[in-house]
Amino acid sequence: MYSKDALIEIVRERALEFGEFTLASGKQASYYLDCRKVTLDSRGAQLIARGILEILGDTLPDAVGGMAIGADPISAAVITEAASQEKQLRAFIVRKEAKEHGKGNQVEGPVAAGDQVVIVEDVVTTGGSSLKAIEHVEAAGLTVLGVIAIIDRMEGGRENFESAGYQLQTLLTIEDFGITPPASE
Repeated sequence: MYSKDALIEIVRERALEFGEFTLASGKQASYYLDCRKVTLDSRGAQLIARGILEILGDTLPDAVGGMAIGADPISAAVITEAASQEKQLRAFIVRKEAKEHGKGNQVEGPVAAGDQVVIVEDVVTTGGSSLKAIEHVEAAGLTVLGVIAIIDRMEGGRENFESAGYQLQTLLTIEDFGITPPASE
């Protein structure tokens, strides 16, 4: 069973750090969320997987996945938890660059053109990483139904997804940690 409170606690204990940081988006921040410390922990991975499956509900997509490396443990946890609930679900990985050998794929996994997929992400700031994953996934012929992230920093990502025609759903927002997001620019 998913527990939002338990996920907040494990993120607070293991992933939330305060200081001066430069984010993947290039923005400067006074806090950092290193969600790998949660997604690569058995209890954290289980909570995240259960929460994502709860968001997905009874009608699952064909697969979940996202940009390597951040989405990889999330995808693995979700398909493992789905199997434990006797649900069928596959996963895929989006490489930052296409392989220069083999088939030269940028999207890897048991997916095929026409499959309906959901992009998973750890932390959304502007949404740039997931939007790039969406580009590659759609170029491979997959249909993106939406994006699910662990945490929304509430710094424009949701709006960027909406502008591109995608819905963002999250397990948590930065407000769950008592942090006020910056005012819209």
